[in-house]
Amino acid sequence: MRLRHLLLCLLTAPLLSACVNDTASYSVDGTPEHSLTVLREQPAFWNDKVNLTLVAARMPDCMRRHPLGSGNERTQVEVWQVPSGAFIIRIGKRLYAAETQTCEGFAPIDGDPPGGMGQLKGVFRLDKGKFTFVAGGNDRGD
Repeated sequence: MRLRHLLLCLLTAPLLSACVNDTASYSVDGTPEHSLTVLREQPAFWNDKVNLTLVAARMPDCMRRHPLGSGNERTQVEVWQVPSGAFIIRIGKRLYAAETQTCEGFAPIDGDPPGGMGQLKGVFRLDKGKFTFVAGGNDRGD
């Protein structure tokens, strides 16, 4: 009987290890108190869909979670900053506006932003098998 339980645990372990539940952060001004964090959660191990959530924080003043919809394990989340200090979050063709002054401002954007995308701060993505924020900026301003 004990051997049967051990075999059952060993057989189900690979199924459970396939689940994704991780985070990565971008420090806005180089401190962890002012950051944008992306959470990836896989609700079902048999499906590669992951739910994405943005956490905007400027501690101790504010912190708020904003849903970004879903993607898959390889979905990349770009972070752009406009001159006002607000951020544009791009996931494929979906665009969102977010801010960290009150952490409450968050909305989907239809079409191209009026002032352009701003400066690319970096990308949340898988890098060598680990979900991380990869810094990289250019002033495309498209």
